[in-house]
Amino acid sequence: MTVLVTGGAGFVGANLSIALASRDPSREVIAFDNLKRRGSELNLPRLRAAGVRFVHGDVREPSDVEATGPIDAIVECSAEPSVMAGVDGGTEFVVHTNLLGAYNCLELARRSGAAFLFLSTSRVYPTAALNQLRYEEGETRFELLDDQPYPGVSSRGIAEDFPLEGARTLYGATKLGAELLIQEYAEAYGLRAVIDRCGVIAGSWQMGKVDQGVFTHWVVSHQFGRELAFIGYGGQGKQVRDMLHPDDLVELVEAQLAAPDEWAGATLNVGGGPGCSLSLREATDICAELTGRTVPIRSEPENRAGDIPIYVSDCARLYARSDWRPARDARRIMEDIYGWVRDNERALRTALV
Repeated sequence: MTVLVTGGAGFVGANLSIALASRDPSREVIAFDNLKRRGSELNLPRLRAAGVRFVHGDVREPSDVEATGPIDAIVECSAEPSVMAGVDGGTEFVVHTNLLGAYNCLELARRSGAAFLFLSTSRVYPTAALNQLRYEEGETRFELLDDQPYPGVSSRGIAEDFPLEGARTLYGATKLGAELLIQEYAEAYGLRAVIDRCGVIAGSWQMGKVDQGVFTHWVVSHQFGRELAFIGYGGQGKQVRDMLHPDDLVELVEAQLAAPDEWAGATLNVGGGPGCSLSLREATDICAELTGRTVPIRSEPENRAGDIPIYVSDCARLYARSDWRPARDARRIMEDIYGWVRDNERALRTALV
């Protein structure tokens, strides 16, 4: 089997590429990336060491995508993942990468007869509706209630039948648009495709920033003594996200690649759920314990455009059709991030600071 991983030098793509190649030496893995994101170049030696073939190219360019050669499966990880993308009016990159890029990958899959695995995002759910959810405020976090104004949400989290009407940031909109294209290709051309709507994926080798990769950003800031901020929702740091370790994602992706006919047509929430989630305040305590350092944290009570107070994945649909469960908890994820930051401090200072 030949597997093309787009965004293959990014955090998720590189971890997937390396794991897929390492777990099955007979599998050819191609990591395809334009290296736009600062720090992605640090993954190139890791890819080479794992026997992954790296191809420098851009999903926005059809000729670049076509040049990857005959393939059996595509794992579409390429994206402009920032929830703040386009806020300054610079919309071209996020729209072309996330929507046109997905189209170019779909065309390659159609011509090759390849299976198609799309890593989407929980950000496809509209922000206005998510901001209207009912939750109680605990000492360190917000907690969803069972009594809600919308279907598809409970104390277990957000399910796939949560209403999709409304705005959701350009990042979320372009990923949802790509999902709709995938469904049309599946109907029109028999494309075997599965859509995984991932929550926050967090772990080693993530070049975290405040608008994407927040838990890595939190660890890095503590290790390097950089000021942080609790932004929005009272400025107390009680916002919550569920977390998914890349190794847990790898195990699901490998199962889906092994049986594309069985997974074809599925759209699934994939995340840590309530049992693997953290608030920013809780993440702060863990970071202080791991690094032995505290950093100044500003309080900015005003909400930021596109932000939400809480997101936790309800993965009941996935659990009903698979034995897959996330095995690494939030503490383990934070420890892995810290160990990586500590061991690669010099390179990360250059890439991130």
